[in-house]
Amino acid sequence: MLAGWLTDIHLNFVSSSKRSRFYDLVREQKLDALLLGGDIGEADSVIQFLAEMEDSLHIPIYFVLGNHDYYRGSIAEVRQAVARQVAASRWLRWLPLSGVVSLTGNTVLVGHDAWADGRLGNFARSGVMLNDYVLIAELRGLTKPDLYAKLNALGDEAAEFLGRCVSDAFSQRRDVVVLTHVPPFRDACWHEGAISHDDWLPHFACKAVGDRLATLARAHPERSLTVLCGHTHSPGVARILPNLVVYTGAAEYGSPIVQRVLDL
Repeated sequence: MLAGWLTDIHLNFVSSSKRSRFYDLVREQKLDALLLGGDIGEADSVIQFLAEMEDSLHIPIYFVLGNHDYYRGSIAEVRQAVARQVAASRWLRWLPLSGVVSLTGNTVLVGHDAWADGRLGNFARSGVMLNDYVLIAELRGLTKPDLYAKLNALGDEAAEFLGRCVSDAFSQRRDVVVLTHVPPFRDACWHEGAISHDDWLPHFACKAVGDRLATLARAHPERSLTVLCGHTHSPGVARILPNLVVYTGAAEYGSPIVQRVLDL
């Protein structure tokens, strides 16, 4: 089985003609499935771009959402709209609604959008102000303590979901692929060839998810966890444990790419 991995494609920065050429390029890979790691568009366009992709590719598209997919909208409303779209779709599979997905006799897929939960680096001293905290309804106008609590809650939600799914997956298959948007470990939070600074780490990594995945990997050394993430726009590979590796994808606004083709 050939699965193409994409992340941070930001199609709202790509013209209609260039999007069509990109879909042609993906089709030329002759993939059996697509793994799409979030930041597809924004709240007012993510539905459109998902529809374009399924109409063009006609293969299963397993996806999670990224922070940009909620820009100029709300987390709750975008999730509701995507859930409705997926329910009526032949090809779209939003992983927070899918649980454990069997890909091959040895490999299953799980995923969640996740969120940078503020717990890595130094949130209290960080002066970073992301567009997230202005353009997403649930994060707008919060005091710093309230924002930290909200980010913690979003990270915990992802960790709880992925913990349940990976535990279930380990009972079914040897190899588990985790698709998410936000790097779950400091060592996977790459920026231009180095690990992000403590001012930026709180906004670009999800410690809650990383802790849960590492605990499960240690408890099941005979199983393999491969994590695919993005968000930082800088590529890197982090071997967290002998059976836990994280690939962080590259990205450039206006130039979507296929990160890699996985032969499963």
